[in-house]
Amino acid sequence: MTTKRDYYDILEVGRTAFEEDIRKAFRKKALEFHPDRNKAADAADKFKEVNEAYQVLTDPERRQRYDRFGHAGATNGGGASAGGFEGADVFGGFGDIFDAFFGAGPRQGRTRARPGRDLQTNLTITFDEAVFGATKEIEINRTEKCSKCEGSRSEPGHDTKTCSNCKGSGRVRRAQRSMFGQFMTEAECNVCNGTGSEVSHPCTQCKGVGQERARRKIKVQVPGGVPHGANLNLRGQGDGGEMGGPAGDLYVGMHVQPHAFFERENYDILYTLDISFPQAALGAEIDVPTLQGSRTLKVPTGTQTDEVFRIKGQGVPHLGREDRRGDELVTVRVATPEKLSKRQRELLEELQRTFTDAK
Repeated sequence: MTTKRDYYDILEVGRTAFEEDIRKAFRKKALEFHPDRNKAADAADKFKEVNEAYQVLTDPERRQRYDRFGHAGATNGGGASAGGFEGADVFGGFGDIFDAFFGAGPRQGRTRARPGRDLQTNLTITFDEAVFGATKEIEINRTEKCSKCEGSRSEPGHDTKTCSNCKGSGRVRRAQRSMFGQFMTEAECNVCNGTGSEVSHPCTQCKGVGQERARRKIKVQVPGGVPHGANLNLRGQGDGGEMGGPAGDLYVGMHVQPHAFFERENYDILYTLDISFPQAALGAEIDVPTLQGSRTLKVPTGTQTDEVFRIKGQGVPHLGREDRRGDELVTVRVATPEKLSKRQRELLEELQRTFTDAK
């Protein structure tokens, strides 16, 4: 079995390369190995290899899986199959690539649906809501199918007609000269904007666009255990697609407010407990707060400052696993009193003498 080459090596970019650097590298390699220009026997295979690397490294989720698990991560759940890389049909896919970089698709012969854009917003939640989960509501502005013409672009009661320029294909072919010579290109029809149909009576609400801006309230189910900075993905809640394309996704960034006295470290809760010197020396049973009410902590005799005690199961639930929780870690701090009464001073001086006499 042939070992697949590293995607970063294929495009000759570093592992920390930005998406724009990857796109530039891909454009260079695509020109180098495009079979219409490169007549080498292995040009098509190398072009497919370059295309595959580009599709993985420009997809944030696939790239993250690839960085962690290699080619197996990019394949599993990443749009690949044993028979080949999805979307990387060597000869049928040239049009997609040229659309992206040169505004033309030499082998593209029909109009494609256009997916909607992904949107990003932020949501501020309390510390407790992040731990236990919550149902929140946000408002966003997004593009949707026109409510009057339902995306047809025509005023209700009027039909569209086949575009006279592209004959309904949504694409027009042109001869174009370049540094590589003359070749045929395809581009989106500038008359119908790639829809394949002309509108004689545009919808008065959307002005013939087929879409409109709308403000929507959306419920967000915050899962218990979500960390600060996490992005929740609400599929299909982004901008609407065009020509039957799917809607984009909505990414909701989590901003967790700090707690009055708790801190969080992964799935554990951190708490600092101040105790007196007698409690530390003699031991004590002290009620300490947890996320689920107070618990009694047994402080043993001779406890030193900065000792840490663990209260099992009183931490943060694991994402997707409500039955698994972290712990609460209680750090003991022996507090030194700043002011003493006359009697307290006498007692401490007497105690100090006992330590001195014992030496």
